[in-house]
Amino acid sequence: MVNTAYDTAGQTPAASPWAAVGVSAFDELLYQAILNQPDAGAAGWALLTGASPGRVREACNRLLTLGLLQPPDSMGGLRAVDPRVAIRALIRRRETESELLAATAEEMATAYEAGLLREEPSRLVEVASGEGAIAARLEEMYARAEHEVCLFDTPPYLAPAGPQVDLQADLLSRGIVSRGIYSATGLEDPKALSRAFRMVELGEQARVLPSVPLKLLVVDGCRALLPLTASAAGGYCAVVVWHSAVTEALQKLFELAWQQAAPLGQAVDDGELSESERTLTRLLAAGMKDEAVARHLGVSLRTLRRRVSELQERLGAASRFQLGMRASQRGWV
Repeated sequence: MVNTAYDTAGQTPAASPWAAVGVSAFDELLYQAILNQPDAGAAGWALLTGASPGRVREACNRLLTLGLLQPPDSMGGLRAVDPRVAIRALIRRRETESELLAATAEEMATAYEAGLLREEPSRLVEVASGEGAIAARLEEMYARAEHEVCLFDTPPYLAPAGPQVDLQADLLSRGIVSRGIYSATGLEDPKALSRAFRMVELGEQARVLPSVPLKLLVVDGCRALLPLTASAAGGYCAVVVWHSAVTEALQKLFELAWQQAAPLGQAVDDGELSESERTLTRLLAAGMKDEAVARHLGVSLRTLRRRVSELQERLGAASRFQLGMRASQRGWV
């Protein structure tokens, strides 16, 4: 038996599966001979393979190292290890080596990128102009995410939210951590609020601030997408920043904001609150102004304030802050 196979369509040699675990063509041939004639000994295996005894001995040493043979003992000479055990062990060893190689590649890639930046600093950034170009970069960044995505979400929303929602949902389904900080003013839009709570239901860790400094997406702490022009200027123009001191600074900016932000949770239906009360606690937790909350609920300011007062009384809260804290402790938000 040789260490190649043939593709029946193209009649071209294809590597044997044994090559994937480091077994040469001759070593495979010898191993098959040992399996078929275990008692033949080195001289017999040399005849079966048509090789010299010296070559057979060298190949046996390699098979011993690979764990396919067991050394001589008081019961006799070389013996083959059960192929089901030996081959699985070889595969596990190769998988470990591949993982180590992949880790080394990541370390080398860091040095590679640093070298490129020193040679040509313009490689640090890539400008994406137009809705289509930005959408393509956004999709690529979500697809390449391996550990975590961090997001600042704030109006104005220049493009439809649907595609990004789908990208975030796919991200969460892959087990990637997603953290979002939402602007309270942005959540005054019913559609934006509904989308935010939908992402929380899917597993996003969400928090809210009265305002966030800019739109921002940071992937794995090493790639970032942010607007190139001021929000008031409008238009579709963004910049992708590759791993550098800039992306590290943007990640730190997100972490500082995360520490200051309040959780944006999903109310728990534990029978203690009515549907409207659950919605009210969620909106209050989002830090919305009374006018915005009243619009969401479709009630007057007077009615809203009465409902808030009733909730405070039920929880023994002297202020809205205490109301939010105690509602959170009960799992209402």
